[in-house]
Amino acid sequence: MNKEQKGQLPLEGVRAIELGTLLAGPFSGRLLADFGAEVIKVEPPNIADPMRNWGKAKEGVGLWWPIQSRNKKSITLNLRLEEGQNILKELIKDADILIENFRPGTMEKWNLSYETLAEINPKLIMVRTSGFGQTGPYKHRAGFGSVGEAMGGIRYVTGFEDRPPSRIGVSLGDTLAALFATIGCLVALHEREKSGIGQVVDTALYESVFSVMESLVPDYLLAGYIRERMGNILPGVAPSNIYYTNDGIYIVIGANADGVFRRLCEAMEQPELADDPRFATHHARAANMKMLDAMIEEWTKTLPAKQALERLEEKGVPSGLIYSAKDIVEDPHYKEREMIISVEHPELGEFPMPGVVPKLSRTPGKVKHVGPEKMGKHNDEIYKQLLGFDDQKMHNLKENNVI
Repeated sequence: MNKEQKGQLPLEGVRAIELGTLLAGPFSGRLLADFGAEVIKVEPPNIADPMRNWGKAKEGVGLWWPIQSRNKKSITLNLRLEEGQNILKELIKDADILIENFRPGTMEKWNLSYETLAEINPKLIMVRTSGFGQTGPYKHRAGFGSVGEAMGGIRYVTGFEDRPPSRIGVSLGDTLAALFATIGCLVALHEREKSGIGQVVDTALYESVFSVMESLVPDYLLAGYIRERMGNILPGVAPSNIYYTNDGIYIVIGANADGVFRRLCEAMEQPELADDPRFATHHARAANMKMLDAMIEEWTKTLPAKQALERLEEKGVPSGLIYSAKDIVEDPHYKEREMIISVEHPELGEFPMPGVVPKLSRTPGKVKHVGPEKMGKHNDEIYKQLLGFDDQKMHNLKENNVI
């Protein structure tokens, strides 16, 4: 379990209503909830968020949902009905943030535009994540993370030059969009302290991917160079690759700065390479990348991975194993940093999951509970205690498929 953390969480007192499904929007909600925001997850009655069943399962319990929805409360509400829309407007009165990741125009179709909601609560911050943003000729297109990765540029450069473009093994586009949306949300919260009013945070999947694409555009427009797939290397950056050892394990070495490269040469017991004109400068190493990588691997293949890494660490050369889930779970640094925590699950007992990132020294985040296992688990708390609905009204709302 987490070490007991004292003091108020930094986002306590902030209330967020989370609409939408799957990844990008709910991941933003998870990040806010990790630091103490009250996040109320909304699902339509009888239509569960697909994330409840995604990923591997144990004893019929999906193993992704408890992480994605940790620390959140769960209610059901039918936003396609006018009565459901009116209830959301009641919730908005005392909310700070509304998170949604529907296709642009959906909220407007439900009479829940930002303009409408801001009349009810001028301080509201509306975090809107979509494939292509709320404006522009593509705004109405459906957009999943895979499309954002493709059109944002990262798929084109991922993989090996003699093979088709590849994907990354996680939902990178959605996660990047969620991170940028959360940054925007926190910026808007800070600005609201000065202005007293909210605003819209408009995050597009493809833009979130494009934003991390380094010098891709000036490389093309100013240097006439289109970055292509290059496998495990970065164009013009050497040495930075994976290298085979004599016990059949690949290790990563990153020694592309001049001083670090000199230390690598010392670890290899070939210090003269640091002054060799073919490798002495950043540009020289880039021009002779294949030759240099072959020389490094010739050295690593003489040693088991553990010994090679020990030598590299002694010389201060960035290096490491390529971790699987098993490696991560067994690593003492992950344990010391509380990056794998256990949280009680009502059906599975101790449930392992990633810890909170980033680490705050005085008011760290905390995982209090796994994602709500039942849809509408907090209906009574939110509708009866917060909004004051009586038992008869709750019965009628259920009968009419509003909640």
